[in-house]
Amino acid sequence: MKENIKISGQLKAYLAWPVLLSLFFIFGNVAVAFMSGIAALVLLPFTLCYIAVAVWIYLYRRKRMLGGLVEFSAEYAWIQKQLLAEMALPYALADEDGRILWMNQSFQEVLEEVRGYKHNLLALFPEVTKTDLATDNETARVHTAYGSRKFRLDIRPIFVSGSEEEENEAIVGRQKMLAVYLFDETDILRYRQEITDEKMVAGLVYLDNYEEALESVEEVRRSLLTALIDRKINKYIGSMDGVVKKMEKDKYFFTIKQKYVEQIQEERFSILEDVKAVNIGNEMAVTLSIGMGMNGDSYSQNYEYARVAIDMALGRGGDQAVLKDGSRIQYYGGKSQQLEKATRVKARVKAHALRELMETKDRLLIMGHKMSDIDSFGAAIGIYRIATELNKKSHIIINEVTTSVQPMMDRFTENPEYPEDLFLTGPQAAELVDGNTMLVVVDVNRPSIADAPELLKMVKTIVVLDHHRQSSEVISNAVLSYVEPYASSACEMVAEVVQYIADGIKMKNAEADAMYAGIVIDTHNFTNQTGVRTFEAAAFLRRNGADVTRVRKLFRDDMVDYKAKAAAIASAEIYRDAFSIGICPSEGLQSPTIVGAQAANELLEIKGIKASVVLTEYHNAIYVSARSIDEVNVQVMMEQLGGGGHRTIAGAQLAGMSVDEAKGMVKGVIDQMLLKGDIS
Repeated sequence: MKENIKISGQLKAYLAWPVLLSLFFIFGNVAVAFMSGIAALVLLPFTLCYIAVAVWIYLYRRKRMLGGLVEFSAEYAWIQKQLLAEMALPYALADEDGRILWMNQSFQEVLEEVRGYKHNLLALFPEVTKTDLATDNETARVHTAYGSRKFRLDIRPIFVSGSEEEENEAIVGRQKMLAVYLFDETDILRYRQEITDEKMVAGLVYLDNYEEALESVEEVRRSLLTALIDRKINKYIGSMDGVVKKMEKDKYFFTIKQKYVEQIQEERFSILEDVKAVNIGNEMAVTLSIGMGMNGDSYSQNYEYARVAIDMALGRGGDQAVLKDGSRIQYYGGKSQQLEKATRVKARVKAHALRELMETKDRLLIMGHKMSDIDSFGAAIGIYRIATELNKKSHIIINEVTTSVQPMMDRFTENPEYPEDLFLTGPQAAELVDGNTMLVVVDVNRPSIADAPELLKMVKTIVVLDHHRQSSEVISNAVLSYVEPYASSACEMVAEVVQYIADGIKMKNAEADAMYAGIVIDTHNFTNQTGVRTFEAAAFLRRNGADVTRVRKLFRDDMVDYKAKAAAIASAEIYRDAFSIGICPSEGLQSPTIVGAQAANELLEIKGIKASVVLTEYHNAIYVSARSIDEVNVQVMMEQLGGGGHRTIAGAQLAGMSVDEAKGMVKGVIDQMLLKGDIS
C-alpha cells in the first residue's frame, strides 16, 4: 500500500511541472518588460498560450491520463492472471485448514480435475500434516506422490491485510492463506535410483570351518567338497551379474551392483543355508560368514566397510551375514552354534601380546560390566593374578556389588593377603589414571554397559577379553581385542591366558574358586555352551585348588530369592507354544536381576520350550533375561530391544515403560522373527 501511494505522488508531481513552468515564463516575461516593452509585448501571447495549455493539461487531460493508467493496470493484471493460470508449474491457493480455494490449469491436470475445487490438501496428499499447514515463517516441504507421479510439495504462508492501517499489525493478526507449489520429482528420483542401482557393492566370503570340514571327509573326496562349495558361491554371485574371485583356499572376494542387495535381503542370504546343505559324506557342515559394504564415498571405502562387516560376522560366531550400509549395520543368519576351535594358537598369541603390553605399564585397572556377575568377577581376579606375577600394581573396578558376587568378594576383602585397595569404584580409579596406566576390560565389549565407561576415554592402552558376540557398538580404541564367541565364559578364556602368559603361575584357592565359579554359572553347571576346552580350563583350575563343594555352598540361594524365582516360574506364560515369558518380582530382593536370570535358566527345563524370557523391574527400568538351548538365537532377539549378549544367553534393558508394555514388545519381536524365518 505504501508503495502504491508513493507512485501516485510521483504522477502528481509530473503533472504539476507544466504549471510550475508557467510561473517561470511569467517571471521571464516581466524581466523582458524591464529591458524592452516591445519585446515583452511580443513574448506575452506565447506566455499566455503556454499557461492556457498547462492549465488545460493539469485540469482536463490529467483525468484522461489517470484513466489510461488505470486501464493499463487492469490489462496488466489480466495478463498476470492469465500467465498464472497457464503457468507450467502447478500452483494453488489454500486456506489455513488446507481447503484448496483456487488452482491453475497445471494443478488441475495433476489432479485430473477440470472443476470442483473443493479439495483438501490433507485428503489429496496423506504425507501432508496439520503441522505443515500451521507454518508461519518458513516454507514447509513435503515429499509425496499422487497417482503414478512423485512430487515435492512446497507450502508457503501468505498474509493478506484488509486495510492500510493493518500494515503494521503482527503477522498473527492477519488472514493467512497458503501458496502451494508442486514440483514433479518422478524423473529425477528415477535417475537417482538408476545411479544408485549401478553402484558397486564390495563383499567378502569366509569359510568358517574349512579345515575342520575337510578333516571330516575322506581325503579323496576333499577336492570334490571344495569344488562343490566353489560352484555354489560362483553360481550365487553369478546369478546377480556379479564377479567373484577366490583369494585364498577359504576366502573369496566378490562385487555386485547395488540393485541386487534388496533381492539378497529378501532371500535373507540363502547361500548360507545352501552351502550347509553340501554333503558328500562329511560329518561336519560347512558354514559361511559374509561381509558386505555399500554406500561409501569410494570403492575402496566400500571394501573397508566389507572388511569391518566380515570381522563383525566372525566376532559374532560366524554362519551369518553382516551388511554395513554407511553407518548402519544389519545382521542376517547366525542360527547355528559356532564350533569350538581345537587349536590354542590364538590364545597363546593373545597371551604373549598381553604380556608385552603389561610389561610397558606400571599400573593395571581391571573392569567388567555393570552389575557384575561371577564370570566378570572371576575373570578380573584371573587378570589380577597375572599382573601380580608380573609385579604390576593392579585394581579391580566394581561400582555395585550384587548378591551373586558378594560371597566370593568377601573372601578377598577379609583376607590379609590381598591389599585393601584391591577393589575400587569408578571415580576412585579415575584419580589413578596416568600415562603408565593400562585398562583390561573383561566379559564385555560394549562401552555403554561397561562398569565405568568414562575410563575408556581416559586410558590410552585398553585390552578387551570377552566371549559375547559383538554388536555394532564396540570398544573401538582397544589396542588388543580378544573376543571369542565359542568360549563358554570369560573365565575360560582367562584360564587359558594364565597358562600361556608366563611359566609357573600358581593361583591361590580363592582365585581358582572365583574363576571356576564363573565357568559353572555361565555354563549352567557345564550343560550350556560347553566344549573340550571348557573342561580343560576347569581341570586347570581344579589343579590350582578350586573346590567344587566350596563353590556350590557359596552360591546357594536365600529363601527370599528362592521364593521370588519360584514366583517368576509360576507366572510364566507359554507363547506360541515354544516361548516362556515370566515376570520376576523385585520387592525385597537385593539383586532381582540375578534371580530373574536364574528363573530364565529354570524355564528352559520345560519340555518343548525353545527360549525363555524373564522380565524384572528394577531401578526404574525393565531388565530382560533371555535364555535358549540351541534352536533360537536370543542374542538377535535382544538386539532388537537394544541389548545383546550370546547366542544362548542374552539380555536387554528397557526404560520408560511398564512390565506389561515390555512383555508386549518381547512378543512383537518373537512374532517378527517367526515371520522372517529367523526362528524355525
